[in-house]
Amino acid sequence: MMQKVFWLRKWCKATTYNTMKNYSNRQPKKATKSEPSQRQYRVGEQIRHILSDLLVRDVLQNEELSRVSVTITEVRPSPDLKYVKVFVMPLGGKYVDEAVAALNSASGALRHQLGKVLHLKFIPALRFVPDLSYDAASHINKLLHLPRVAQDLDSHDSE
Repeated sequence: MMQKVFWLRKWCKATTYNTMKNYSNRQPKKATKSEPSQRQYRVGEQIRHILSDLLVRDVLQNEELSRVSVTITEVRPSPDLKYVKVFVMPLGGKYVDEAVAALNSASGALRHQLGKVLHLKFIPALRFVPDLSYDAASHINKLLHLPRVAQDLDSHDSE
């Protein structure tokens, strides 16, 4: 009986030690290259809110930007959070190239203002690009309203 108790204690200690060792060596799950991390999402949303607030308050006092209202649709930070791609679209879809060029020329001043509010070790470099998702959505909408497609959709609805 004594041997069984000794063996049981020894086995429990070994099992507990091995279990603890396995958990202590476990690495946190990293996001794949195609999937942004939770931190990237959080920082991107913070940057989007701050930039939209700066553009609404017209901090830059840029003539080209003051005549057009710009919508920031998405912000995609790089995995190391040193670079940010900001997707923008002027209201109404007019003057896209001029607005993107003006924002890219003012990216240094925007980055400086961003650094006053955002508390990160490195303030990311901003690169503004036009958001083409609206064009893709309108193209899909046009395709769905074609007579051939509408006929197919009506036949599936009646079934």
